[in-house]
Amino acid sequence: MYAIIETGSKQYRVSTGDTVEVEKLPDEPGEPIEFEKVLFYSDGDDVRCGTPTLDDVRVIGSVKSQGLGKKLVVATYKRRTGFRRKKGHRQQLTKVVIDRIVAS
Repeated sequence: MYAIIETGSKQYRVSTGDTVEVEKLPDEPGEPIEFEKVLFYSDGDDVRCGTPTLDDVRVIGSVKSQGLGKKLVVATYKRRTGFRRKKGHRQQLTKVVIDRIVAS
């Protein structure tokens, strides 16, 4: 059984027991969280595809931790002028453990 959810303008394929890193959510560690934007659901024989979302399927999980992602280095360069700039960025992430997928 798996589902495809959308959060933070990105799509994730999740199953029960998976740990997913998504863009920062306002919830504290240990709190339950419910994803209502379910785009696709499959349970062997039962396959449902939303147009654009499924109203009767929910994915329930809990927030494991808040943290930062891997550092990205962005370098800018303009030729013949001596212009060089180096910037770094670390995305704020939330780890979510998927507890169950509820389909009615």
